[in-house]
Amino acid sequence: MKAARSEQEFQNILRRLGLALDASQIGVWEHDTKKDEVVWDLQMHRLYGTGKTQKRVKAEVWMNAIHPDDFAQAQADFDRAIAARDVYSSEYRIVLPDGETRYLRSRAYCFEEDGNITFIGVEWDVTADVLLNRELRRQKAIAEARAVALEASTLRIEYAAEHDYLTGLPNRRFFDRRLAELAGDAGPEKLAILHIGLDRFKQINDAAGHATGDEVLKSCARRIEQNVPKNAFIARVSGDEFAVLIANFVSLDDLKTRAERLTQQLKQSVRHDEEVLRIGGSIGVAAASGRNIASLLAQSDIALHRAKRLGRGRVEVYSAQLKAQLNNEQRVGRQLAHGLEKGEFIPYYQAQVDARTRRIVGVEVLARWRHPKRGLLLPGEFIKVAGNLGRLDDLDAEILKAALKDRQTWMRQGVHVPRIAVNVSAARLSDPLLIDELRHLDVQPDMLSFELLETIFLDDSEDDVFFNVAGLKAMGIDIEIDDFGSGHASIIGLVKLKPRRMKIDRQLVLPITTSREQKRLLRSIIDIAKALNIEVIAEGVETVAHAKLLTRLGCDVLQGYAISYPVPAAEMLAQLRQDREQHRERRPFLIPAVPKDPAWRR
Repeated sequence: MKAARSEQEFQNILRRLGLALDASQIGVWEHDTKKDEVVWDLQMHRLYGTGKTQKRVKAEVWMNAIHPDDFAQAQADFDRAIAARDVYSSEYRIVLPDGETRYLRSRAYCFEEDGNITFIGVEWDVTADVLLNRELRRQKAIAEARAVALEASTLRIEYAAEHDYLTGLPNRRFFDRRLAELAGDAGPEKLAILHIGLDRFKQINDAAGHATGDEVLKSCARRIEQNVPKNAFIARVSGDEFAVLIANFVSLDDLKTRAERLTQQLKQSVRHDEEVLRIGGSIGVAAASGRNIASLLAQSDIALHRAKRLGRGRVEVYSAQLKAQLNNEQRVGRQLAHGLEKGEFIPYYQAQVDARTRRIVGVEVLARWRHPKRGLLLPGEFIKVAGNLGRLDDLDAEILKAALKDRQTWMRQGVHVPRIAVNVSAARLSDPLLIDELRHLDVQPDMLSFELLETIFLDDSEDDVFFNVAGLKAMGIDIEIDDFGSGHASIIGLVKLKPRRMKIDRQLVLPITTSREQKRLLRSIIDIAKALNIEVIAEGVETVAHAKLLTRLGCDVLQGYAISYPVPAAEMLAQLRQDREQHRERRPFLIPAVPKDPAWRR
């Protein structure tokens, strides 16, 4: 009875094992290597898709089902297990009769009896696991590639955030960080900045286009790199400005020499397509040591602005004296702004006479500042400051309004007033609202002349300047060129502008009584003006000899201390009345006495 129960238990175990194998879809096989016989269970046939049920199969069925690319490895794994009398383990693909490819994993134990080797093993389908692992590996590879790309992108973003896209140089952000690092405790003993501002870049950018401007910037960046020490830190800190950090420089003189050499390199022409462009650079130099390094950029900027104001292609070195001058200009600038608001700027007048009749034919208006503390100030005290502050156009407008008001007063008193000539700045002349403002002032034809400094009407002047000039002429306002001979106006420029009058600079007039060469030069200028139908005014007429000689040379109008000194409105009214009486009585021309008020000087 006990034996029967044991047999029954054994059958139950076999049944449960069979159910487990069916549920797990694991096939069982047995391979007698000596007889080369293979026994498969039903699940093995299902795995290989044979559609059969017999237990004994030929080894070729297994061999023919293995994927050609995996056969050599599967056979090698089996041969290795036989040789070692050890566990057999392999994984390979099989190709089912319908062409589907599946992945199988096979594992078997070796049994040896009477020299006969038999393997009993199992196989199961791992296609899902293989494909899942493959997908996981693919996704991992993608993730790793993305991580690498992200890191590279981050580096590119960080580089772009600290470098100028056009020149490839560090930008202002990178420069500030580098300067802060050098200003720290571990920084160099000495540090200098060359602050470079390109000259005439705006004109090139506007005239030739931004693409050309970009090429100019890149060319200038390369020239800077080639002309500073190799260990220097170079950055583009704004549109047309560069800064160079030089640590532990030799001396301040050496820095200035390097900067001057660099300005010469920047003056060389830049070729773009078929154009030859002229560029240049001004440089501000500042040097310091220790804790003073942090303020270097501000100091070099001060020096650069000084170099720009004094002329192009210059080098200026920051100093305490320079800072004091700047502070003084700022102080005067604040006072100037206040003076404009309070009406402290007034016109003075200097008569202009016909060279032959000596009658007053014009009056030049000159600006004076009635300073509440310093008294009456001449233009030399405030014109440059007004220009630096961008207030010259406001100053011109105030003086013009006051002069027109004085003219109305003179006319109401029955005195004929000839044309009045007022100076106009480049800022005022390029103001698009200029013509409308003048119309509101009720300017009548032939009552007003605008004097343009020779340096304003360059041959490459902006279009809005010539547009306003055309508008002034249409209103009956004459155009005059002031200080001709002091700048670099060309004959082509004169033809293009077509001024009514041209005033010869006093520096050319003063020597004519003692220099034949200067007299011949003046005669040539007058001949050119006559050929272009331009009236000639000579300023700087200080003696009767000057007046007589200039008349013989062909000047139309005379102006200077031999004619009249600059005077306030009341005295100008008296001169106009005196002029009328003198010419009624035909009295001879007399040189006026020097006034006590020093404000007669220009």
